[in-house]
Amino acid sequence: MAIASTTASHVEAVASTVHNSVNATTSVVAASWRRSMVYYGLDPARRSAANRTTHHELALAREENGSLLEIARPNLQRLFQTAGKAGCCVALTNADGLILEANSTEADRRNFEEWGLTEGALWNEANEGTNGIGTCLAENRPVIIFQNQHFRAQNTAMSCMGAPIYDPSGEITAVLDISSCRTDLTHSFAQVLGSVVTDSARAVESDLFRSAFPQARIVVAEGHGASGVSLLAVDEDDLLIGATRLARRNLGITSRTLAEMPSLGDLVGGRVTAARDLARAEKTEIRRALAHCKGNVAAAARDLGISRATMYRRMNQHGLLSER
Repeated sequence: MAIASTTASHVEAVASTVHNSVNATTSVVAASWRRSMVYYGLDPARRSAANRTTHHELALAREENGSLLEIARPNLQRLFQTAGKAGCCVALTNADGLILEANSTEADRRNFEEWGLTEGALWNEANEGTNGIGTCLAENRPVIIFQNQHFRAQNTAMSCMGAPIYDPSGEITAVLDISSCRTDLTHSFAQVLGSVVTDSARAVESDLFRSAFPQARIVVAEGHGASGVSLLAVDEDDLLIGATRLARRNLGITSRTLAEMPSLGDLVGGRVTAARDLARAEKTEIRRALAHCKGNVAAAARDLGISRATMYRRMNQHGLLSER
């Protein structure tokens, strides 16, 4: 009776949200619920096993993604060593949401297989509605689908954290996912797991890019780090031959740009060099003014025609405060 009541409550919440056009355009979950119900015609109350491919189809998919699996496996193992102990399943899918590899502990494996979190299961939105893998693919960004944010009522005991992996041409090629069926999982811990899986996905993306250009010099570009993977590949003549998705976006690189093989200097060198030279010149002037005024910051600021507050700020930018 309690299960039926919970299911009815969830179905009502989904239907109400889907018919509220404001929510559907401002929330990732609401937009996904709307796609699931209106576009794919799914019923949140319907119970069914996860759609699974045949052994032959799975084997073909794994063969097609052999390089991805080989390159990603070390990161998958490291991620599992951390998340598996917390009762989680770590899965890698292809670009269609098909689970190519899934890792869980022996104690948890049967439960995850019953939930459909196993190799050969298809977790795109068209089949399962809102979920960490399918919604990550649909939104093209990391997502956390926490318990009753899932579309299907039968999946609301799960929490799924998915992060996209982009291939060297900037197209999404896989999703790395951590899923938990623990009812005591908090939203805060789900966010921690989301950060962990995103970092791991970026590590795989970096490894994929480097493996695609084994003879090239890999250059770290603008925005690399917290924002994602921003790398450039240049040949022995410093001509640009590759760029990750984020590097393309940040530097305005297109397929046409890469076809023309611009030099690294033409693309970023002038801007970087100019900024570096300007910073070096400013630091030199500040040090010269301080030396002339025997370390008196206020006097040096007057000589440079700036306020004392600005002087301190620029000294801090150039690491000169630590030298005093």
